Formats: sequence, structure tokens, C-alpha cells
Amino acid sequence: MKLSPALEHEMQLFSKEVKLFLEKYPDTSRIELLFPDMNGFIRGKWLPIDALPKLSSGSVRLPQSTYVLNVWGSDVPEVGLAQEVGDPDGVCLPVVGSLAIVPWAQRPTAQVLMKMLAPNEITPTDYDSREILAAQVAKLKAKGLTAVVATELEFYLVSEEQTLRGHPKPPTASNGQVLDQPQTYDMNSIDYIEAFLNDVDSAGKAQNLPIDTTIAEVGPGQFEINLVHEADALLAADQAVLLKRVIKRVAQRHDLLATFMAKPYGDQVGSGMHIHCSLLNEQGENIFSSGSEDTTADRLKYAIGGLLETTVEAQAIFAPHQNSYRRFQPGSFAPVTPCWGYDHRGAALRIPATNGAGARLEHRISGADVNPYLAVSAVLAGIIHGLEQQINPGEPLAMDGDTSLYPQLETDWKAAISNFENSDLFIKAFGENYHRAYSQCKYSEQAVFAKTVTDFESQTYLHRV
Repeated sequence: MKLSPALEHEMQLFSKEVKLFLEKYPDTSRIELLFPDMNGFIRGKWLPIDALPKLSSGSVRLPQSTYVLNVWGSDVPEVGLAQEVGDPDGVCLPVVGSLAIVPWAQRPTAQVLMKMLAPNEITPTDYDSREILAAQVAKLKAKGLTAVVATELEFYLVSEEQTLRGHPKPPTASNGQVLDQPQTYDMNSIDYIEAFLNDVDSAGKAQNLPIDTTIAEVGPGQFEINLVHEADALLAADQAVLLKRVIKRVAQRHDLLATFMAKPYGDQVGSGMHIHCSLLNEQGENIFSSGSEDTTADRLKYAIGGLLETTVEAQAIFAPHQNSYRRFQPGSFAPVTPCWGYDHRGAALRIPATNGAGARLEHRISGADVNPYLAVSAVLAGIIHGLEQQINPGEPLAMDGDTSLYPQLETDWKAAISNFENSDLFIKAFGENYHRAYSQCKYSEQAVFAKTVTDFESQTYLHRV
């Protein structure tokens, strides 16, 4: 097949990458091809290691519909990409720089992220969330700007054994200690699961993931692992997706379950994915820096204004599941209003610093259950909108400010999907085909939850009404 000059260059780089990898890991016998679907779940397949040098030829193909499966892994007829049109294949190509060893595999195994060309074998498929982010990166590049992005991932460790009704139980550490108490910055909690965290760190290093800070979070068995900032938004999102996988797989090896569910316990805090972002100009200068600790750069204010103005339309991206909306509760360390503030963790947009290389915004709306590519895409789309329209964000939230005085974030999933579906801005940002596919997929998931009678409903009403 004939590739564009840019893709041809990428595949030449990948061939060199393969050569160096096989020299370092000559015993590797299998390769895992990995694709993030619409929900950010990793899908793919195994191939013998002999196929690794052939990946750049376009000989691997998979149905485009693999990208737009629902949360249960089923096709959504309303999307119209599977049996309705013959379920066409796309051409799979490797993502340069993503080839890595799989340290938890039982036999020597490698992994590589893949992307897909449409059936025309020329343009990227419309349904790859990674390409949605690539489009936002390209828009910034056209303005002479580069996004610097870092993610902070919160998650719960729970027991592999669940309650009779399928709810999680706090985990038991290797020393027999049950992690069933609040543990904010508690070093004992980290010590109890040191073996797990050490293995996460080792696996992260083996896969070139720049793991930074690790802390014990508020909830029982809840932790946070941060990644170092990258001046490459695509790479930052790749790393977030792969770190989730590392945490889950390593937890299994320790007889634990790691969950990025936004709200696994109804009476405990939820888990978020905070996104830190700044912008560099072509000279490498941070345009969010004001040059003074006492002032805020206009372009940082515009970025904040754009994010606040687009929050309602983008909330179905930041909160993609039914459970996501249980996280938005007052006093739960999750934002409940689209507001901003200086070093204020109750605000949807926290501004940790306004001067120097560290001047940035922290987006705190996303749950840990997001697709990182889409969440970062929506953040960048909001920032671009704010810069283009020079949107004034209004006054910041005071440290003793009352968030109840602000408009509230959406707490109804179906309404949030509708807001996204009717957003002209996100039709343009995500492309008509992906925007429609995401909306239809989420509507179909919401419909299943809407007609499902829960155990709690039966317990409450069966004998009382």
C-alpha cells in the first residue's frame, strides 16, 4: 500500500525502533496490538513476534467498529458502522515510540499502540479517539502553540472478593492489614501496599512511563499516581491510558482489583483524573505566565473563560458513564460548579501558579473513568475557543466562596449527553462522524440503565408501595 510521505517517515522510524527492541529483547515471542476504544478500554489482539516487522506495511486490519463499542463491548446499531454497512476494516499502523515490553506477561511479550487508516487506506479513520486529540494538537500547532500536559490518576484498590450484591470490599494488604479507614496522605497505607507500588513503578519504568508522585488519597484503599508533564499532549494521553493498564495488571498479580470507577463507594469520595495544562509559543515560552506572582496573564484568563463556557457541552466527555454523576456531590472534593479559583481545590479549574514555567491551569472535572484522549481533547478545544474569542472568565472563587451561588454542573447523564449532542463547537472539534457515534453510543448505554431495576429499588419499594 502507498502511504503519505509523513506516514512513510513514521514507519521508517518504527522499523528502526523494532530493530533496537529485538536486539534488547531477543527472546520476545509475542506482540500485543493495543487500541483504545471510545470508552478508553484497551482492545486488540496477539500476534507472533515474527509479525512485528510487518506492522508498518499495513498488513494488519481490524473492523473500524472496534473503536465505537459500548461499555459492554457490543456494537451499537444506531452508530451504523458494524453489520449495517458490512463492518468494514481499517488499516492498522503502529504508533511510533509506543513499542515496549510487557513485564507482567507469563512469556516474553511486547506491546505496541496502534492507529487506523480508513478503508480508503489514505486518511485516518474518523473513529479513533487518539486522532481526535491529534486534530486539537494540530490546531494549536497552526497557531504556533504547543500544549504541555500532565495527568493525575486516582483509583481504588479493592478486594477481588465482592459483596453478595456485587459491591466492592476494601482490600487486605499482604501483611493482613485491611485498608478500610480514611487515609489522606497516610504513609502507613502506602507502606502496607509497598510491594504493589514497587511493582507498578518497575512496570512503568519498563514501559517508559514517567511516574512521578504517589500518595494515599482520602478514601479507604484509594491512591493517586501522577505522571510528569509532557510537551506532547498525545504522548501524555498515551501514558495515562497505559498507566491505567499497568495499575490494573499489577494489581491482579497481587490478588487485588484496581478500579478507576468514578464512585465505587456511595459514602466515600470519588476518583478523578486531573489534567494540568499550559501552552508554549514557538520560542518555548509559557504564554500562561504573567511575569509576576500578583497578576494573571490575559491568555490564561481567556483559556479559563473558554473552558468554563464549554463545560456544560463537554460534561458527557468528562463524565462518560452513569456512575460518573454520583461523584458530583458537595463537600466530596469533586467540583460541583463550573468556576475557577487560585489554588482552590473546590473549583472546577484550579490555578496553581501564574508565573514562570509552572504557570498552568488544573482541570478537575474529569472522573478517573474517562477516555484520556477525549478528556484532553475537550480541554484543548475549550482552551482554543477561549483564546479565539478572548472570553472573560469573570471573578475567581474566593477561598471562602460559596459554590452554591454558581450554576451547578449537570447531574443527569441523559441531559449531559443531549448537551454534547447539540454542541456545534464539539461537532467541529470532534468531527461529525465521531460526534454522532459518541452521542448514539452513550444514549444507548443510558437507555439500558434507565430501564434496569436496581436491588436498592426493589428493597425500598417492593413491600412498601
